[in-house]
Amino acid sequence: MTATVALAGDTMLGRQVASALKVDPAAPLVAPDVAECAAAADAFVLNLECCISDRGARYPDPRKAFFFRAPPVAAQRLAELGVDAVSLANNHTLDYGPVALLDTLAHLDAAGVASVGAGPDEATARAPRVLRCGDLRLRLVALSDHPAAYAAAPDRPGIAYADLDEGLPQWAREAAAPGPDVDAVLVTPHWGPNMVPGPIPSVRRAADALVAAGATLIAGHSAHVFHGAVPGVLFDLGDFLDDYAIHRDLRNDLGLLWLVDLDGNGTRAIRALPLALDYCSTRRANPSEAETILGLLRRRCAAFGTEVTTSDGLFELVPATAGA
Repeated sequence: MTATVALAGDTMLGRQVASALKVDPAAPLVAPDVAECAAAADAFVLNLECCISDRGARYPDPRKAFFFRAPPVAAQRLAELGVDAVSLANNHTLDYGPVALLDTLAHLDAAGVASVGAGPDEATARAPRVLRCGDLRLRLVALSDHPAAYAAAPDRPGIAYADLDEGLPQWAREAAAPGPDVDAVLVTPHWGPNMVPGPIPSVRRAADALVAAGATLIAGHSAHVFHGAVPGVLFDLGDFLDDYAIHRDLRNDLGLLWLVDLDGNGTRAIRALPLALDYCSTRRANPSEAETILGLLRRRCAAFGTEVTTSDGLFELVPATAGA
């Protein structure tokens, strides 16, 4: 049995994206051909880098610069886009406090979008979700290595936090391990710093540990730019939708929609559709932009011995056989 999962990185529906949705709840956020590509997969999973609520107050941290909150209609827009599940284990889910986090869970559930990586208590936040992906039963596991202040506790809402400087926690190892209840395991960590072109040592070590635990695929995010890949590991998916300032060298305005073929034995193919992230909307990259993305992806993959080829407008990654 082989199935295809579409993966997108940081998807930020707050700030000016939220303003666009408030003015026009049907505002086009993703171009139709990009949406069609994602819809052709058996499941679509992304990292939702905001809360969804019209309530709450900003988290009281004077050092925090950015707070992201989307209006309730955002959950329905994700469902319309064909999103099956989102990770909430990141550094913006609790931006407007526990009430907004609980609203986020409720709005997503009402829209039919599964969530993983956050919850009303620690056990729920850490709990995996099983998602039907074609004929595969796919277990989703989410965690974030920042911020510690957002960590769920036994009696407090929050995210599935893991201090990766201390190593991969046992609960994450157990969640990543294969079992008779599922055919494959997808781990989606929010790890490492923003705006770096490759994974830092703690991320590399955590990736090794997750592979050793038996995860079928690790698909990370946080850097806002896509990284290279090794067998079973996409270190960073890059961004999918936002209103962020553009870094002229790292080009966080260029992204990828990832399409990964899985079966019970691992990944069978990794392809990616090149994207251009305009201000508050995302479209397929034009030929010039795609060429730039290809060059960046090849350079970022070269350090891992991973080759990148092209076919029918998609990029295909051919990892070396060595581990992470």
